[in-house]
Amino acid sequence: MLIVTQATIANARVLETRSLPKKFFGRVQLVPKGAGLGLWARLIFEMQLFRYLSALLPFVVIPLSSRDLALPVTQAPLAMLIVIAFVEMKVLRLSKAARAREVDEDTAARRLDALSFRARAALRKIAARHGIAEGELRLVIEQSELARVAPLTLVSVQCALPQPRLLALDAADRAELAGLFDAALSERDLLAVNHREDRYIRDIAQEARAVSAHARLAAALEKRGAGA
Repeated sequence: MLIVTQATIANARVLETRSLPKKFFGRVQLVPKGAGLGLWARLIFEMQLFRYLSALLPFVVIPLSSRDLALPVTQAPLAMLIVIAFVEMKVLRLSKAARAREVDEDTAARRLDALSFRARAALRKIAARHGIAEGELRLVIEQSELARVAPLTLVSVQCALPQPRLLALDAADRAELAGLFDAALSERDLLAVNHREDRYIRDIAQEARAVSAHARLAAALEKRGAGA
C-alpha cells in the first residue's frame, strides 16, 4: 500500500486536482519517497511500456540465438500484437467468469462493510487531528486491476473545501491509515471484491460535522502531548 500525500511523493505537483476523486492509475506516474525495492518494482511493472517490452522480449532473444529465424521473427508485427494482447488480456487480467469466482457475493459485502467501518473511523480521527469542522473527508482507495501479481493499492484522503485537494498527512495520519488492511482484510481480499465488481476505486466519505467533541478533544490532547 502506498499512502499518497505530499510527504510520501517526490513529484508532488501530480497531486494537484480540480475535481474529486483524484485518480492516479493510467493518468500520472507517482514517484514515491524512500520506497523499497518491492514497491518500485511493482510501480514500474504498472507501466504499460515496460510490460509491452517484456512481452516482446522473445522477439529480441530468438533472432540473437538463431540466424535462420531472425528475419521471419523481426518481420512479424501481427505476431507481436497477438503476444501483447494475450499477455495483457489473458495472463494479467481475469475473464468475467474468473472474476466472479474470486469471491462470493456475501463475502464481498462483508469485506466492503469492514473496509467502510475502518475507513470512516480513520477519517474521523484525521478530521479531529486537523481541526476540520465542515465539508466531507473522502478516503479514496484505488487498486491496480492487474491479476496474478502483487496488489498495488493507492490510498489518499481528499476533501473539497476550501478547494478540491489531497490532504497533507503527517506521520500520525499515515499510521492511522496503515491499519486499514491486516490479516482479516488484506489488500488482496479487497482486490478480489474489486475484480468481482469490476470496480477498482473506492470513495468512502465522512462528514466532518459528525466527528464528536470527544474525538476532537482527544486529538487536541494528543497534539499537545506530542508538542510537549
